[in-house]
Amino acid sequence: MDYQLYPLGDQAIVIEVGNDINIETHRYIQFISNYLDESPPDWMIEYVPAYTTVTIFYNPLAIHQHTVFPYTYVCKELHHILSTLTIDSSPKHRIVEIPVCYGGEFGPDLAYVAEINGLTPEEVIDIHSSGDYLVYMIGFAPGFPYIGGMSEKIAAPRRKSPRLTIPERSVGIAGKQTGVYPIETPGGWQLIGRTPIKLFRPKGVSPSLLKAGDSIRFKPISHEEYLQLEKDES
Repeated sequence: MDYQLYPLGDQAIVIEVGNDINIETHRYIQFISNYLDESPPDWMIEYVPAYTTVTIFYNPLAIHQHTVFPYTYVCKELHHILSTLTIDSSPKHRIVEIPVCYGGEFGPDLAYVAEINGLTPEEVIDIHSSGDYLVYMIGFAPGFPYIGGMSEKIAAPRRKSPRLTIPERSVGIAGKQTGVYPIETPGGWQLIGRTPIKLFRPKGVSPSLLKAGDSIRFKPISHEEYLQLEKDES
């Protein structure tokens, strides 16, 4: 595995394993993250995975007994970890089904997405719900998944004027990406539906329903099914 290390301030170090967003780079990020979950160094405070990097925040005071140069010490430790890390050819991942009620009051921009792509709303739904999706990272807002795998056939530009409020659990499209707003927030994505499933659960053991490495399947549901599932969630 090729990688580079560089400092981020005086208490963090960045592991960069690639320059492009792709499956192979994502797998490397997942292997490093899994190792840090299972065998966290005693000097590590936390780590933050992204598309092509893993940033590790460390406690200089926990390293002081070893050296007066914490960054140099962390670099040496990470070189040892990364040089001996075994890359599994078939990493484990979860498959999470996300039910979505498309169109209507939940998807006010569905018709627009269909029109600019020369499709019917039903065709947009079929394409969106048949995609092979992967969660690359969580960020921007609590529990917000950065998802890859959407077909370019239903790509759509962001709104010229962002909405001041997007309801939580709204499913949207921006460019070649799709995503789900876990909380109510401003945003400029084209809204095509909404899920009754909560993605951000602050009182849960794991606040975010999704995590990097998850595979997602969007499942179309009726308005009646949406209301029942929403009731079951509350």
